Amino acid sequence: MSVGLPHTTVLLHEAVEALQVKPDGIYVDGTFGRGGHSRLILENLGANGRLIALDKDPAAVAAGQAITDPRFTMIHSGFTHLTEVLRSLAVKKVDGVLLDLGMSSPQLDDEQRGFSFRSDAPLDMRMDTSSGQTAAEWLATVDESLLGEVIRDYGEERFAKQIARALVAARQKQPIATTLQLSEIVAQAVRTREPGKNPATRTFQAIRIYLNQELEEIAQVLPQCMGCLKPGGRIVVISFHSLEDRMVKHFLRDMAQGDKLPHKLPIRAAEIPQGKLRLVGKAVRATPQEVTANPRARSAVMRAAECLS
Repeated sequence: MSVGLPHTTVLLHEAVEALQVKPDGIYVDGTFGRGGHSRLILENLGANGRLIALDKDPAAVAAGQAITDPRFTMIHSGFTHLTEVLRSLAVKKVDGVLLDLGMSSPQLDDEQRGFSFRSDAPLDMRMDTSSGQTAAEWLATVDESLLGEVIRDYGEERFAKQIARALVAARQKQPIATTLQLSEIVAQAVRTREPGKNPATRTFQAIRIYLNQELEEIAQVLPQCMGCLKPGGRIVVISFHSLEDRMVKHFLRDMAQGDKLPHKLPIRAAEIPQGKLRLVGKAVRATPQEVTANPRARSAVMRAAECLS
């Protein structure tokens, strides 16, 4: 395991402050990671409060199980099973849900996970190492057309077709089994490079997002959050990628606006459908000081909303 950057929770105080933790409230940390947000939530809870944390990564679950606080429950599960998890714990409604999307620093820094091209390692990329297909296994069989679509759509890579063609040609000679192999093939296929960015950055990102179904999971969990929040309860979401943030922004906005009616429909003001959420403030980004201390915070965007009914 490489050392990398120390794990620092992004927008730690901003996120917990946005939750407005009540001493006796019930809260969900849908992405425990290494527990930065969870620990601060626990500090704000009273003796009768409760925190339920979820994570699909076995390493994160192990870190969470080290917390012996009786108010805390650690569950090995992705947040797409939020409703099911709460039902299993006999919890009907909660006072807040926090989602810190994307990868955690330990996942990126552990070279054996295969998320980074900084060192040569097995090409895995699974957030839950206990199940699913590795990136190496997927690259061995994926159709060139689908591969190009994934790199284009999830990585926003303009050389997606060229990269897909190069990867398919390369695997016919030998399996693409390591991060170094993948990054070198991509580098040869990308004609121009963005200043200060490895040419394989977008491809690694795209494969990771696709394999872990990250965008699909966001689409699944947001309505579940709506269904489990008490009136006055809050949802706080931190995104690190424009595709993630766009989904979160549109969902919260649509829930705040309510059902849309035909333009110029004659209707009384009292009959206008009301939204189910109230947006809380504007999008929050890391301060220059936080970005200097933790460069991975530079793309973070936090959005919060309060349940009205």
